[in-house]
Amino acid sequence: MKQKVIIGLSGGVDSSVAAYVLLKQGYEVEALFMINWKDSSVTLSGDCSWEEDILIARLVAKKLGIKLHVVDSSKEYMEKVADYMFTEYEHGMTPNPDVLCNREIKFDVFMDKAREIGADYFATGHYCRKEIIEKDGKQIYRLLSGTDPNKDQSYFLCQLSQEQLKDALFPIGHLIKPEVRRLAKELDMASADKKDSQGICFVGKVDLPTFLQQKLKPKKGDIIEIPANVVEDKKDLIGPNLNIEDNLDILCTDREYSPENGKLAGTHNGAHYFTIGQRKGLDVGGTPEPLFVIKTDIEKNIIYVGQGKNHPGLFRKGLFVRTNDVHWIRPDLALKTGEDNKYHVRIRYRQELQGATIYCRNTGLFIVFDQLQRGITSGQFAAWYQGDELLGSGIIS
Repeated sequence: MKQKVIIGLSGGVDSSVAAYVLLKQGYEVEALFMINWKDSSVTLSGDCSWEEDILIARLVAKKLGIKLHVVDSSKEYMEKVADYMFTEYEHGMTPNPDVLCNREIKFDVFMDKAREIGADYFATGHYCRKEIIEKDGKQIYRLLSGTDPNKDQSYFLCQLSQEQLKDALFPIGHLIKPEVRRLAKELDMASADKKDSQGICFVGKVDLPTFLQQKLKPKKGDIIEIPANVVEDKKDLIGPNLNIEDNLDILCTDREYSPENGKLAGTHNGAHYFTIGQRKGLDVGGTPEPLFVIKTDIEKNIIYVGQGKNHPGLFRKGLFVRTNDVHWIRPDLALKTGEDNKYHVRIRYRQELQGATIYCRNTGLFIVFDQLQRGITSGQFAAWYQGDELLGSGIIS
């Protein structure tokens, strides 16, 4: 008897080819399309809506001869992802909705729906791989980078658990994107030429202030420009004689500024609409180099900016993850208090892995990079790897 796999069919080329690969591997395959966001008023014109996606998904399912189930999970998406986003922005954090969407929707709500349909496994079109090993008589599930270095999506799955990985399949993790496109065209799939989705998971590309104004009201505040020498004069960039372990708090926490450190450059409509490294939307001109956000103060509703993409305020040596925000995909390899180890870390999707040392202390993890990092942002996820295995992640404080 064939094992049944439910594939999350989004209408995109990746999940379409993933469904085909599963059929070739001999599984009984059915598809599930999830309606997670219905409000098209916040998406930028030209972006695909779920109505277009479901049409393509139906055509792909028909081409492959598989049954397509449709479920409305917009209520769960609003509660588990959208509301969390609004709350985080309100508190000056910059959440990653794609990571949350995978943890809370694709590998939670979707898993439950798949089991209701009678699935033995569920599958997605992510570019990553899973490997099963045995350790101390117990099966361990390893989450590995996708073979295509330009499309590796393991970072988006950095919050998954062993239980979520157990029944998950990633049929195209061993393929490269051009091969996926080629297969889709050979099969004459409706999704073959569909562009990759952009923007917020299941929502699309949005004008962020407009999107956030659904819940967060505009509030006038000051934009303060901080000269580069003010940051450089602070000796909290690591010096050659600084003992790292004795200065983890200095190296891994955000710098503090005050209006007295700089000059008034303009006004904004709400500090909660901005994030570290942002250039667009400031609407301040007349400076020799473009202004970039280097810090937001939500309590005082102040944005601090610096001139130029190499302003020292954009760079930090390390970051901190509170104990409650630390997640190990491999609990068996988790650091114990007082331990430290070398890893490769990324703080955003598509960033090249960066060498770093992680120090485990009572309060959480201190991650100190070999090189200064640009745009470390509170609310985003840091993910750490050994080789091509993703071991864990945490929310940057």
